[in-house]
Amino acid sequence: MTDAPHALPEQVEVLIIGAGFGGIGLAARLKQEGWHDVAIVEKAADVGGCWRDNSYPGAACDVPSHLYSFSFAPKSDWSRCFAPQAEILAYLQDCVKRFALTQQIYCGREVLSADYDSAASQWQVSFTDGSSVRATILVSACGQLNRPAWPNIEGQASFAGAAFHSAQWRHDVDLRGKRVAVIGSGASVIQFVPQIAQQAAQVTVFQRTAPYVIAKHDAPYSPAQQRRFARWPLLMRLSRAWQYVSHEARALAFVRFPGLMALYRGEFTRHLQAAISDPQLRAQLTPDYPLGCKRILISNDYYPTFNLPHVSLQTTAIKQITAQGVLTADGQTHAADVLIYGTGFAASDFLAPMQIRGRNGVLLNQAWREGAEAYKGISVHGFPNLFILYGPNTNLGHSSIVYMLESQFRYVISGLKQMRAKGIRTLEPKAAVQSRFNQRLQKALTHTVWARGCSSWYLNAHGKQTNNWPGFTFSYRQQTRHLELADYECTAP
Repeated sequence: MTDAPHALPEQVEVLIIGAGFGGIGLAARLKQEGWHDVAIVEKAADVGGCWRDNSYPGAACDVPSHLYSFSFAPKSDWSRCFAPQAEILAYLQDCVKRFALTQQIYCGREVLSADYDSAASQWQVSFTDGSSVRATILVSACGQLNRPAWPNIEGQASFAGAAFHSAQWRHDVDLRGKRVAVIGSGASVIQFVPQIAQQAAQVTVFQRTAPYVIAKHDAPYSPAQQRRFARWPLLMRLSRAWQYVSHEARALAFVRFPGLMALYRGEFTRHLQAAISDPQLRAQLTPDYPLGCKRILISNDYYPTFNLPHVSLQTTAIKQITAQGVLTADGQTHAADVLIYGTGFAASDFLAPMQIRGRNGVLLNQAWREGAEAYKGISVHGFPNLFILYGPNTNLGHSSIVYMLESQFRYVISGLKQMRAKGIRTLEPKAAVQSRFNQRLQKALTHTVWARGCSSWYLNAHGKQTNNWPGFTFSYRQQTRHLELADYECTAP
């Protein structure tokens, strides 16, 4: 999908930024509810969000396919329990066609800034190409995992070979016979390292912190199973329901009783011991922080890859990058032809690098100088008619973000329906309401596994937890079933 041949109108009722799961899903639901003056602007040349960008070898979801898809757009022929990247991207592209959204999507439009015009009660959105559009309702569907995070290591620019981030994979770089240095050990690394080890002459993984990796209970769906799902949709709904319940049960350990994580600790230990017999290597791969404090990863082939003679793990701190490779603190240079950064994303920098100015010209990043927060993770005091999908404190450690997004779709649509029915011109959460909500939220977060003393992308630079939801997903859905006008400052024409 390339840039649409139709011109972006000068004014729309609802403007959505981002054509990933959030943007496509909300546009589809809005169309189902009778909203047609809706536009999606996307900075890239195609839809798909993180599933377009993260095309590295082995990229796949760590949430079951039937749960990691829209309830209103089921897919009966997923190839396996945990879908690979290309299949998820194809699913999103199919949703665009299924809901006839092509003419509402404008690719190649990167937002530079959005300024709220109080006199007109509209948002003026400007793009990097110099064009602009006005919108009554502005929705950010940029997500949390869209900006690659680069480590600050001396000498990075001096490296003589190809160097790239896993979220910007260089498919033109042939790894066959090459010495590859991988910096990082997170969710992307555990997926692509086993794949590149099949090609490269040497793979060295530089690990700062060992992750917890447990078995991935994955398997392909047989053609017979796919036919049954297609013939009897109830079977697919039951599969989704079972996956939801089984994953939701894990929230007990994450957000209520962190001591229950001992159950998963046993699963991790058995998985590691079955794959790695070398005591020293096993010790290097064993985390030194409480399980669940950082993201728990799933893989069946990551640990076994370190048994290959040409794959090694380095846990000595990196001192600098040189033209020839990676210099560690012990004075050893590890030669490399290719350098791959698997260092994750700037997840706590919501909406960056866009400049969002609300009432009285207040910058959103200034309002969030001590950490992002929003009312129910969706709306922000001082920024009328702005809704955020997958916003602050709506990430999960145990289930599907698509379920959370559908809760947010319902909440936003509830607000828009009331605006239309009651002639409301602007909606803005009351400062006191937003403050009370976030005070309760932060208090609840102190009882979760994420507050057990380790650093992760769940926390910002000030140590504030800005990403995760400290409860069950069904409790979030209950809280977002309906937008209560009493929580908002409303203005009429």
